[in-house]
Amino acid sequence: MSQLSRLLFVALAFIVVSISYGFAGQPADCRQSSMVQLKNLAPEGFAVYTAISDKKFFLHWITCDDVTLGLSTAVHESVHHLTEDHDAFPLINREYLRRPHEVSKFFAPAVIAKKFDRGDGYVTTYLKAGGASAATDFLYLLDELNAYTHDLNAAVALSGLRPANEHVDHRDGLAALMAFVAIYVQTAEEGQPATWNGLQKPEVAKTVSTLWGQAEMVIASSCRVPDFGSRDQRFIRQFCGEKAQASLQKILGRAPVCPVDCLQSSPKSAAARQ
Repeated sequence: MSQLSRLLFVALAFIVVSISYGFAGQPADCRQSSMVQLKNLAPEGFAVYTAISDKKFFLHWITCDDVTLGLSTAVHESVHHLTEDHDAFPLINREYLRRPHEVSKFFAPAVIAKKFDRGDGYVTTYLKAGGASAATDFLYLLDELNAYTHDLNAAVALSGLRPANEHVDHRDGLAALMAFVAIYVQTAEEGQPATWNGLQKPEVAKTVSTLWGQAEMVIASSCRVPDFGSRDQRFIRQFCGEKAQASLQKILGRAPVCPVDCLQSSPKSAAARQ
């Protein structure tokens, strides 16, 4: 199942699992065995389940037709839940990073939508005005960056569960959000002085640097997994662009790392995109 169909998947998964939740049989067994796999193979993802108080919320995202997608989605959505509960970003290392609410005063991320393919599902979902909160508030764009980092981290750990030669799109989401953040930072430097000055303030820069650093680590780890993305390379090339990298470097205090290994398409991956 394409990760670009996440919104449809989430809606259907919630309905299907909610209906079947009270019944014995395969769905319940699927959730139980899935949680064992998450604990054994993806302990950082399981830590999200451990941390969330509403266990049913986590379990509602798991379906039996695609366990890896269900578990990674459960991790993703639960990270959002934890972020709201703690007013802080839960990190891969299980620490929490305070949300810098001052970034909500920055220019709306929807401004950068024109720099991407407007027909792309991620652009429509996260940068279209009137849609997700990420389109109007940079704080929520960072929230999505963090959630997709956890999402892909879990998917990489669980990648051995999928059938051989199956093409999936797990890397696309994080690649998209990294591109959005990078182009946002570049746009701020080029023509949004108030936001650019705000991004350079120590606490804000630390937040962006921390979230970006763990995203770099996770996307790099995914490059070794074959057939793991469809539109990921487009987004990677955007955030690896010279201007985006130069702007990011001024915020990170170091040169950003481009996941060049993810740009090496295997014949199977190339065929899957046709």
